[in-house]
Amino acid sequence: MTIALVPPAEPAAPEDGRLTRRFAELKTAGRGGLVTFVTAGDPDHDTCLALLQALPGAGADLIELGMPFTDPMADGPAIQAASLRALKSGARMTRTLDLVRAFRAGDRATPLILMGYFNPIYRYGSERFIEDAAAAGVDGVIVVDLPPEEDEELCLPALESGLSFIRLTTPTTDDRRLGVVLRHTGGFVYYVSITGITGAGAATEEAIAAAVQRLRRHTDLPVAVGFGIRTPDQAGAVARVADAAVVGSAIVARIAANLDAEGRATPELLDDVLGFVRALAAGVRGHL
Repeated sequence: MTIALVPPAEPAAPEDGRLTRRFAELKTAGRGGLVTFVTAGDPDHDTCLALLQALPGAGADLIELGMPFTDPMADGPAIQAASLRALKSGARMTRTLDLVRAFRAGDRATPLILMGYFNPIYRYGSERFIEDAAAAGVDGVIVVDLPPEEDEELCLPALESGLSFIRLTTPTTDDRRLGVVLRHTGGFVYYVSITGITGAGAATEEAIAAAVQRLRRHTDLPVAVGFGIRTPDQAGAVARVADAAVVGSAIVARIAANLDAEGRATPELLDDVLGFVRALAAGVRGHL
């Protein structure tokens, strides 16, 4: 008698977590979302925590928290500088997770994603990172330099622990490659709208709309679009054709503009940055 060997089922992305619920809420509301990015510990731990805690009230629907790294090769000057400021102020993985825990203690609804590079995770320990991130209240991770061919290293264990593993796609990701990239993607698909680093240039609304339509032919996951979005008008234009607009470098640059000569936060920092986020949120909601 021949016994058929059935391969083990692959872990699926969480279907009832904060990310799924938030995108469902946005769909019901008939609008795209605003995803805001800040670097953990920039410009210091306490200021970063105060900013994180205030972002949802200013209109952020989802939050990406960058894991500081000395060589963030996909990021432009603004986020590179933010990583260096954070590291200088004492940021490290344990303190990044402390920020998540403190944020989650007061906010059980807003999805929070850790974004960055594999090196800090590897140094921390992949298994320990997954366990601690899930326990802290992280909803998903974006690791920009870990390809699908290495899914067993972090992606699959993350999915088994209830963390969504969010992939980047780009204008150069062809249809054949998309099938590989999207295989274990969960939460949403992050479309990088330009070829290059964060904060460099911006794609046209027509090009973004065409790219989003192409992605929708390959996946039912929500599509968030980032890189190059700097103004409320741009955020609103993206939110009209995608499920969310991601703004990172422009927010980080706003933080940098509110530092004193020694790199310390000025009293105006929180109000100015949150005012900018409110304007972005108004753009996304169509209330400019």
